[in-house]
Amino acid sequence: MNAVDVSERQAEYLLLDVREDDEWRAGRIAGSSHIPLRALAERLGELPSDRTIVAVCRSGNRSAAAVRGLRQLGFAAENLDGGVSAWVRAGLPLVDERGGPGRVI
Repeated sequence: MNAVDVSERQAEYLLLDVREDDEWRAGRIAGSSHIPLRALAERLGELPSDRTIVAVCRSGNRSAAAVRGLRQLGFAAENLDGGVSAWVRAGLPLVDERGGPGRVI
């Protein structure tokens, strides 16, 4: 899914950021949830079964792996093509842990 489409329909999805903690703190999509990819298997119970999950990482590689695993487990899941890097390139904002302007690291 491309960044603009996701941003326009964000309320329909659970945006799941699978990046590491430092990446998450530096800049994230407002309203997204955070479960690092390495912890995803242990925290599946936190995910909704009635909404599409859009997985997010920096470039789309880690989130693509998350999507493959989630789909195998029966979740409706999509990948944010190009990750938060594409989000920023589309002119969409990130926020940091304090709610200020975020950045991609």
